[in-house]
Parts: sequence; C-alpha cells; structure tokens
Amino acid sequence: MRKFSLRDMTLAASIAAVYATLTLVLPIPQYGGIQLRVAEALTVLPFLFPAAVPGLTVGCFLANLLGSHMVVDWIFGTLATLLAALWTSRMKNRWLVPLPPVICNALIVGAEIAYFFPEGMAFWPAYALNAFTVGVGELIACYVLGSLLLTALPRIKFFQPFLRQPGQIQPA
Repeated sequence: MRKFSLRDMTLAASIAAVYATLTLVLPIPQYGGIQLRVAEALTVLPFLFPAAVPGLTVGCFLANLLGSHMVVDWIFGTLATLLAALWTSRMKNRWLVPLPPVICNALIVGAEIAYFFPEGMAFWPAYALNAFTVGVGELIACYVLGSLLLTALPRIKFFQPFLRQPGQIQPA
C-alpha cells in the first residue's frame, strides 16, 4: 500500500468539490424519496482511485450540510457514501462496481427518508417505497453515468498516475 501523497489529496479534494457542486447546482431532485443525484456517478471512482474514498465522503458531507436541513442526513447520508466507497474500492469485477452505492444508498437513505417522512404510511411500506425509488436513481447514476467514467478515465493520461494499480486496470 502506497502513502497518501499530495497528488492524492489534490484528487480527493477535486472529487469532493465536483460531488458537492453537482449535487447543489443541478436543478433536478437531489434530496427526498425520488432523487437522481448525478454526482453519485462518482461513487464508482474508488475502484480506480484510492483517493476517491475520502473525496466522496467529504463531498457528500458538504452537499448534505449545505443542501439538507436534516442533521440525520448529514450523518447517515454521508455514512452511506463512505460505506459504498469503501466497498467499491475492494471490488474485483468491473461490472459489479456500481452495485455497492446502489445497495448502500437504497438501504440507508431509504430508511432515513421513511423514518422522517412516512407521509401517513407505516415504516416498512414507506421504507420499501423509498428504498426502491432511491435505488432506481442510484442505478441510473451509477450504472449509466458511472460506467462511462469507469471506461473513459483509465484512458486519459492525466488520470493514469492516480490509478489503484497501474497497468492492471485496463480500459473496457
């Protein structure tokens, strides 16, 4: 395992900034039961870049801190992203890489939304509905946009020094 260099810290900070900016600026649903966080496409990056784990965590925390009025979202939304990033960084199969963010966010954020916004429903039906809707948004962001990132970034010379194991991650 190599040391976390200044170059890695710069990449992590850049990822955090891009995640937070995409979440806060795009005029599409980013919070609540039905959401499509385009920034979640970045959650596949730990497969390629170790520096993406802290970058995604900080970026998600900043986006939730500045965009959500719920303290619980600051904690559990960020926790979902951290767990997904750690899990993604350990994935071996490129085609399964988008799955951890989908699962973590559907389970954790779905529960968070169901608990605080049941809209007259009992917890479990509200949880099933919110886990499904959050999961669908994650599937779109991670499998469509995230897969494009997994294909394109290893081909760009600028990003090659940051790769997890140079030479072992080949463009699809």
